[in-house]
Amino acid sequence: MLAYRHAFHAGNHADVLKHLVLTQVLRYMGEKDKPYTLVDTHAGAGGYALAGRYAQKRGEFETGIGRLWDQADLPAALADYVALVRQFNGGGALEQYPGSPGLAQMLLRPTDRLSLYELHPTDNRILESFLGQRPHTKVLMSDGFAGLQKELPPPSRRGAVLIDPSYELKTDYAKVVGAVRECLSRFAQGTVMVWYPQVQIVEAAQLPKRLMAAAKEAPKGWLHVTLHVHRGDGDGFGLHGSGMFVINPPFVLHDTLAVLMPLLTELLGQYEGARFTLEQDLGRG
Repeated sequence: MLAYRHAFHAGNHADVLKHLVLTQVLRYMGEKDKPYTLVDTHAGAGGYALAGRYAQKRGEFETGIGRLWDQADLPAALADYVALVRQFNGGGALEQYPGSPGLAQMLLRPTDRLSLYELHPTDNRILESFLGQRPHTKVLMSDGFAGLQKELPPPSRRGAVLIDPSYELKTDYAKVVGAVRECLSRFAQGTVMVWYPQVQIVEAAQLPKRLMAAAKEAPKGWLHVTLHVHRGDGDGFGLHGSGMFVINPPFVLHDTLAVLMPLLTELLGQYEGARFTLEQDLGRG
């Protein structure tokens, strides 16, 4: 687990989907005056140099954020996400990519709380130097799954959780389901965002159904969106796409994604079979 570095994958198609959804959730949370808390269980370094040796080794950002960078007349929500990446680059060329903490830093208000968990020692040091001095912010070098017990419910009873481990260990899939159950038992009204990879293993294929079962009592239901961009390698392995499962989603999120996902599939797809899915359960009202 501690060998994983997200810098290899920064700005790829999976980041685009994850951060597009995160941006929309945080924009919605910020519409009310009352402060809220964001808990990021696997925060990473907060930002990544796309010209660095990690990002350049695979160049995954070129078929992710790179394909959106110079697009004109994007729908408002997609243009908003791209504008945040531009802001992170100081309005210049695409040289840096913000992780979820970087986006949070731009979107959260001074009164909103931010709890960032990251176990990799190098990434944790970078994260601490980047956001450690922000008001109402904790940067913790500890297990984000276990940290949920301390974080929930948040002081203001308004909050969101982002869960996106590397899934390098198959045990992460079960831990994610357990974390979702923990979130809902402690803070039933909270918004929980789970990112997961589309890869050729049973645990990944089963995860959405397990999340649906875990979220069946969520007051505002759930939303599930996937983006499948390519076949993987010659044996069918590799990252084909990814999904976001959002529990207690903003009521506007489904309609927003229904407009964006066909265009996103067209722009990020790498073969004729590129596709998306979007489904929603409205919950108990």
